[in-house]
Amino acid sequence: MYAYEMHLAHHAELLREAAAQRLAHEAATAARRGRRLFGRRSGGHGPGGRVSDGDRARFARAA
Repeated sequence: MYAYEMHLAHHAELLREAAAQRLAHEAATAARRGRRLFGRRSGGHGPGGRVSDGDRARFARAA
């Protein structure tokens, strides 16, 4: 009976581990999907830096 109880405990531990890994994977996937939905890019491809004061004069005010 003891070996069977150890087997059940080990099985439950493996199920908890698999669920945690699945949750982490789903969270990472959702984060990537969220960046894609909001137009955020990873790496050096995104717009960067502050807009200088000289560039603001190029655009007209909206009516």
